[in-house]
Amino acid sequence: MKTEINGTQGPLPEGKVAIVVSRYNESITGQLLQGARETLQAAGLAEEDIQVIWVSGAWELPLPTSYAARRKETLAVITLGAVIKGETTHDEHINRSVCNALMDIGLGTGKPILLGLLTCNTVDQAIQRAGGNMGNKGSECAEAALEMIRVVDQMQDQGTPRVGFHR
Repeated sequence: MKTEINGTQGPLPEGKVAIVVSRYNESITGQLLQGARETLQAAGLAEEDIQVIWVSGAWELPLPTSYAARRKETLAVITLGAVIKGETTHDEHINRSVCNALMDIGLGTGKPILLGLLTCNTVDQAIQRAGGNMGNKGSECAEAALEMIRVVDQMQDQGTPRVGFHR
């Protein structure tokens, strides 16, 4: 048995990566999607192994994420959205609920669920995180997905079954 598991390098198992992306703030989420796609393709995933699922907003991210994660061929699900603070605390409730739901899906399915939900105070902050001077969080999520896919694969190679649990 390996004493160290490291998902930063090595081959990827066969399978698909789903990307669930919010249409709300599409000028931002579209950039996140582009970064994620480019990163996955640069790592060797074929276009047909990347499924993009569009939803209306961040609140809608968990349900299709759950469906995608329960498919046997799905290796990981990347979720992308942008919730920008307004005049009320609405954004905080959306962000907290969506984040908790996505964590539950990952734990429940045993599949990596990557959080690319921008939770910014201003549109400019979101723009900077979607390819501006703060990088592209979609690309960063794709990199994390690739690493987690390898980690899970190595753990399964050691006999750890892929099973999820609910908290």
